[in-house]
Amino acid sequence: MNTHNSVPRQQVAVIGAGMVGLCTAWYLQEYDIDVTVFDRDDVASGSSWGNAGWLTPSIATPLPEPAVLKYGLRALLSHSSPVYVPPAADPNLLRFLTRFARNSTAKRWQKAMQALIPLNNGALAAFEEMELDLSEKSSPAAPFTAAYRTYAEREVLLDEIKHIRAAGQSVNFELLNGPEAREQEPALSSEINAAIKILDERFLNPAAFVHSIADAVAARGGKIVRNTAVDHIDESTGGVRIAGRSFDAVVVATGARLNKLARPFGVKRLVQAGRGYSFTVKVDHLPRGPVYFPAQRVACTPVGDRLRIAGMMEFRDVEAPLDPRRIRVLRDAAAGLLAGAHLDQREDEWVGARPCTADGLPLIGQSTSPRVFIAGGHGMWGITLGPVTGKLLARQIATGQTSAALRAVDPLR
Repeated sequence: MNTHNSVPRQQVAVIGAGMVGLCTAWYLQEYDIDVTVFDRDDVASGSSWGNAGWLTPSIATPLPEPAVLKYGLRALLSHSSPVYVPPAADPNLLRFLTRFARNSTAKRWQKAMQALIPLNNGALAAFEEMELDLSEKSSPAAPFTAAYRTYAEREVLLDEIKHIRAAGQSVNFELLNGPEAREQEPALSSEINAAIKILDERFLNPAAFVHSIADAVAARGGKIVRNTAVDHIDESTGGVRIAGRSFDAVVVATGARLNKLARPFGVKRLVQAGRGYSFTVKVDHLPRGPVYFPAQRVACTPVGDRLRIAGMMEFRDVEAPLDPRRIRVLRDAAAGLLAGAHLDQREDEWVGARPCTADGLPLIGQSTSPRVFIAGGHGMWGITLGPVTGKLLARQIATGQTSAALRAVDPLR
């Protein structure tokens, strides 16, 4: 029991109208709390908009892993690498990368994986609760296919699955050869010779889904305040003031911009923008579910009648413009792997900043102030873990009880 939170709360502000912020607002309303959500732009305008939209808790793993170190410095400095660091790096980024490298060991990955498992295990149930109230739904990933040119490439994910299972998380999958994979998923090219079909996962259209959460929050009496940048939080004995308004508590869910508002409240962990790129194309055979090319780090998801192709990890400033070279790298990576994809007729070219932490774990919970709470740093898993984050954090705010699942992701760790 967190005794700091025995103050009853009626009015809570949430800063950030992405997946994590809006899920937190929705779950706060389950406790009859009035919520006001602020965003510097609009609903789903950040990394919630153009990502792959996977709900894959069985393979939601910490980003720092031993395989990342194998890229080497030369690869990281090449704009054609799936993981890219611009040569003119700032001191904060260098500090982040040093810590990231330190966490990219098997032992630290295993520890972080064990911390993620309670969140992963509650992820899909939290979606089911929310979807009863939403116009937009997630869909079964039937199938979710990880595809490879060679059997040797496939061993990397099989080895990771072995480690995920050793950490205590279940993964349900089947192995396919090339012809089997292409028969089940005609969008795969003849270059695909091995695949893994991962079962029991889901996917969604992220922008439409996040907008439907915002609609539900508003329909239940919540306020969505757009085009309002919150630059600071003023705390007093009676509450907090944000954008000239008073609240009993505030949740900071500003994605890759989290540090600015969270640091004055004791959050020392750096959140670095790990930017991902995407675009959509027409394909002759629209896949029935997500398709993943792990060796190239390319993620494909059906969105309406088009295929979204997403990928890249670019450690760069959150405000930097879209780099067309990275779109070309993504296009070239997908070219030989997909059959019938019209890759030169791209729409919706996009870059968004995933909020990454050096230890690969999110920051969820109370800050040094009993009125300021943090929800962010989910890296690539903000869509998958948004609802369970909102559910557990809303419970902490409303009741003062901190669930065991949140202790390992304490923002003050």
